[in-house]
Amino acid sequence: MSDAVRAFRVALEKRDVDAAVGLLTDDVVFRSPVVFKPYRGCAAVRDILSAVCAVLDEWRCVREIGTAEGPDHALVFEARIGNRQIEGCDFLHLDGDGSIDEFYVMVRPLSGAVALAEATKAQLEQASG
Repeated sequence: MSDAVRAFRVALEKRDVDAAVGLLTDDVVFRSPVVFKPYRGCAAVRDILSAVCAVLDEWRCVREIGTAEGPDHALVFEARIGNRQIEGCDFLHLDGDGSIDEFYVMVRPLSGAVALAEATKAQLEQASG
């Protein structure tokens, strides 16, 4: 596992959005499990990570996939949102400098993905005032 991916995992476990965003490229591309159009740039991803950290409970990585030399990695995780247990995977791609330039998430089951989408949307609306 690369140093950046390990640091990203630790940042997510600690809910340290600043540390997580610090590992991303300025033009990072984030693909949501519930929205087709990708989000681009650190500012957009910061808002999403902040919202997700606020609504997910007990996020924990249960498996890391990837090699120190390779650009592609995955963090398999479990979390809870309200009374729903979810499983998911963060797929990460590193650029030539070792920063995360692509990040997408898959979540299951569907009921958990829907609960995550609704709670994240509400959190983003609340944060924007």
